[in-house]
This record gives sequence, structure tokens and C-alpha cells, in this order.
Amino acid sequence: MCTRFLFFVLVFCGCQAFAQQISPKRELRAVWIATVDNIDWPRPGDYNPASQQQSFRQILDNHRQSGMNAIFVQVRDAADAYYAKGAIEPWSEWLTGRQGRAPEPFYDPLDFMIAESHQRNLEFHAWLNLNRAVFKGHPNVTPDHVSRQHPDWMLTYDGTKFFNVGVPEVRNYITTIVTNLIRNYDVDGIHFDDYFYPYKVVGQILNDQVTFYKYGAGYANIHDWRRDNIDQLIHQISDSVKAVKPYVKFGISPFGIWRNRSSLAPDGSETRGLSSYDDLYADTRKWLQMGWIDYIAPQVYFHRGHKRVPYQPLVDWWRKNCFGRHLYIGQGAYRMNGESGWDSPDEMPIQIRFNRQHPEIQGSIYFSSRSLLNNYKGFQDTLRRDLYRLPALVPTMPWKDHTPPLPPQEFELKRTQTQVLMRWQMPPAAVDGEVPRRFVVYRFRENEPIVLNNTSKILAILPAPQTYYADTPPTRGSYRYVVTALDRLQNESYGVMTDVEVQ
Repeated sequence: MCTRFLFFVLVFCGCQAFAQQISPKRELRAVWIATVDNIDWPRPGDYNPASQQQSFRQILDNHRQSGMNAIFVQVRDAADAYYAKGAIEPWSEWLTGRQGRAPEPFYDPLDFMIAESHQRNLEFHAWLNLNRAVFKGHPNVTPDHVSRQHPDWMLTYDGTKFFNVGVPEVRNYITTIVTNLIRNYDVDGIHFDDYFYPYKVVGQILNDQVTFYKYGAGYANIHDWRRDNIDQLIHQISDSVKAVKPYVKFGISPFGIWRNRSSLAPDGSETRGLSSYDDLYADTRKWLQMGWIDYIAPQVYFHRGHKRVPYQPLVDWWRKNCFGRHLYIGQGAYRMNGESGWDSPDEMPIQIRFNRQHPEIQGSIYFSSRSLLNNYKGFQDTLRRDLYRLPALVPTMPWKDHTPPLPPQEFELKRTQTQVLMRWQMPPAAVDGEVPRRFVVYRFRENEPIVLNNTSKILAILPAPQTYYADTPPTRGSYRYVVTALDRLQNESYGVMTDVEVQ
């Protein structure tokens, strides 16, 4: 018989060492799903909506089985769109085979992807390429494409057309793309990759000198002006996201090196390679200092023995320079497909364990989906059997929201011959107006301490409004079940608890 009384239990943080030893309670475990050139999805030549949806569900199911709790899906490849509502750019050619052609029969891919992700308790981050307008080798754009409507906004470099972000109207245009998207879709985050000014190519010249003469008064040189253009754009988008939906996360995944340490850059890392600051004009460290972004996910796609950019010293530099914002490491899963320095199947697991030794590092994002699904070096197996065997919640962002939801109400248990059936009720909104978005179900033996940081005790993380769960205990005995609520940013409520005797 189950006891009929109900009481609140504190969500014990527990010992940090204990939590880290078992598995982190809070850790971003994410994967990039690239759509440009059909890298990850949809499959090349697959323009059938039903087939696209089936393959996307399979991708999500695979990553969920590998312990992921978030996905970052590319929804703007080259001034195009994978969504309908509020879109001012044409449908992507990699979705339907021809730019500007809508899916037939019609569906809204972004609506679909968000719904499927949230059903699986995966955060959905909309990944936009910031400055690419026309992809190299793909010149067939629609008559109303921005590159044709505003050729004066474009820079051509090595066969690709880029937005000239030195033009104020360009920055406003890109900001409008972002605000339209978050107004119309229930995304958890807005995400930019490493493309700001283009990667340098020998023999190519970036022809924005005329723009510099027009707008660059007061700058010592064109390089400082370019950096400030990107600064203004990031700041403008940050302010707009906060104004429209303050709970939406905004973050960047830049190239791994901010600056190499030198007499001109004493705060740089002990590395020798291309840098975001000097080569791409992206002062990513400043964006963290200023609080313009909620997280940074540097692409540290290097092995530990790399002569110019070794993994651990670079990651160590980032953890000392994240200024209280979240630091996720971009992991190069594709490197495990036979690249030099990645021969050992232990390389990536060692990197993940190194990350976990440092509390400033709050998770990983893997590039990309296909590489994980191909199970290079057996890494997907390692995630499932070891590193991500136990679940994890997404780290909280107290500067965005620190108010937990109210706990579940009217928690009841019923025992059958083989199962324990649980039901509870949705609580009212908390003081910040939020209701639960998820529920977490824990199970303890009667004599065990109620330590909710022990992720081995998590039975399920359920999407609201599901308010029931059925458990099959492994053996006879007395058990305690605890249910907590999570809000949008995964602040966790107090728990409600009751006991049951399984005979």
C-alpha cells in the first residue's frame, strides 16, 4: 500500500565531487544539425516532406538515445529559410531542390522540428548563418533574393557573396531576420556560427574600402572598423532578443582561438593559429565581458597533441575568460573519421572528461550529427554506455531567470501487481508567471538519502503537460518517489514525495 500523505522535499545540491563522479546533474549535451549542402538533413535529393519528417525523427531518436538534451539546427544557410511565418527570405534550395519553392505538400519545417524536439525534451536552438548571402557554386537565386534586391549590400569574395555588415541597413536587416523568427516560433535559442567576415583566401581582396570611406570616420584603420561593425551587430541582436523574448538564449560558436598571445595581445592563448579577432574581426571575448551573449561555444576541433593548437591549453584559456557566462566546447566529432591525431578511440572521451573537471565548462556541442550517427571510433557507443548513460538537465542561466516553478500538486501513487502508477496535477504559475515545462521523476530506496544531484536516481524527464508515469521497480521493497517541476530555463522546483511498498 502506498502512504497517502504528501510533503515537500528540498532539492539537495549534494556534494559537487559526488555529482561529478557519477554524472553531472547539469550539462549541455548538444549536436549541430547542418542543413547547408545537405550535410546532415535533409538527405541529398530528398524533397518529400513525409520522408524528410521521418528521417528527422530518426535523427532525434538516435541523439536522444545517446543522452543529448539539445539540438542546434541550421535554419538559414545563405539568406534563405527553413520556415514560413515571418520569413522575408526564400525557401532554401537544400529543402526543396530549388530556392523559393515551398514544400509540397506544404509543411513548416521549423514548426515541425521544434514540436518533435520538445516532445523528446530536447531544447531547440535555431542556428543561422549570419553573413553568407549566396553559397559558392550555387548562383541560382530567386528574383526577390536580397542579393538581387540590394546588390549594394553585397561583397563577393572567393566566389561567395557576403553581406557587407559595414552598411547600417544590413545590420538592421539581419536583426529583423532574427526578431521575426523568435516572434513566430517557440525556439529556445538563437545561435550563430563562426562566419563573420570571411576566412582569408590567398590572392583574394575584400572590397569594402568604399564602405569604410563612407562610414569609417573616427576609426584608426579598417580593421578596427570591421570589428566594430560586428560588435554593433551582435549588440543590436542581443538587445532585440531580450526585448522580444527575454528568455530566449543567444550564443555564438566562433573559431576556437580568440587571439594568439603576443606583445600586442598579452591576454591571448598560448596558441599559433588563425584567430577570430585578427582574421575574422570577431572580438568574441568582448561579447562575453559585455554580457551581450549568454554562452560561447568555441570550436576547439583539435586533438590534445596538436603542435600549434593543443586542446587542453586552449580550453583552459577559455574557462578563464568566460566572465560568468556559459562555456560549452565545440567538439569536432568529424575529426574521428581518420584524421591525423585522432587514431585513438580514447581521444574524444578524454576531452569530455577533461571538460568535466572544470565547473566553468558546462557542456559540449558536437559537429556534426552525421559524424555522431556514423559512430566514428565507437564514440556514439561510448556516449550511450558510459559518458551520457545517465541523463542530465540543461544548465540554468540565473541572469535570465532564477525563479523556480511551483512544485507539482496532488501527487498520488497506486500500486498494481507489476507497476507503480503515479499521477500529479499541474501547479499554478509561479511569481514570474511561468508554469512547468517538464517534470522529473526520481526513485529512491526507503533508507537512501534524498540527494537529487544523483542522476542515477532519475527515472524520467517528462514534457508537460504529461502528469503521469508508470514505473516497474526492479525488486520488492520500500521505495520513495519524488517529482519536481522544471520551467522553461530548467530551474527546478522543490519536490513532492511519497512512499510505496512493493511486495
